Amino acid sequence: MIPVFSTAYLPPIAYVAALMQHDDVLIETKETSPKQTYRNRAEIMTAGGVRTLTVPVIRDNHSRTEEVGIDYKERWNIVHLRTLTAAYSASPYFLYYKDPLEKLLTTRYERLVELNQALLTWILQLLKAGNTITLTTDFQKSYEMDFRNTFSPKHPYPTEGMKEYYQVFSDRIPFTPNLSIIDLLMNLGPGAKDYLK
Repeated sequence: MIPVFSTAYLPPIAYVAALMQHDDVLIETKETSPKQTYRNRAEIMTAGGVRTLTVPVIRDNHSRTEEVGIDYKERWNIVHLRTLTAAYSASPYFLYYKDPLEKLLTTRYERLVELNQALLTWILQLLKAGNTITLTTDFQKSYEMDFRNTFSPKHPYPTEGMKEYYQVFSDRIPFTPNLSIIDLLMNLGPGAKDYLK
């Protein structure tokens, strides 16, 4: 049985950990796109605490996920890159991941799902994960293994049992679990794969 996940922008750690447990995964593209989800936002740690990065989108009330466009009127991608640089330039693996991340974020994708898929593909390559990711071709109301609404900023995912790891600002900010996978990668690098197990 193949699980289905929502698309996600630099998804939370628990999302990637769940996804990596399956060889084949579906990413939902045919649903009516909900608002205020990880589909277009990510949470990272900064010197000022947790910060949400949001990709501005173009949609109407009935847009399917595959139709949601990215709004480039504001230079959100440059803001995200500067914020990520300020947050992680002192992390052990920033220099390894900075250039490919910058290339991905400065490439102009028309649709949100295209950006998210490019980022997810890169993340899974870094983690040496062999998952096969397929986009849905029709909408189904339910699946046996349905993760589409499991990971939501409105309903925080249970984090009991998530091990602590060193975060850039650990000297002054308590450990925060289940941030964007980018936090784990910047701090643990190749060790992120073992953490996710």
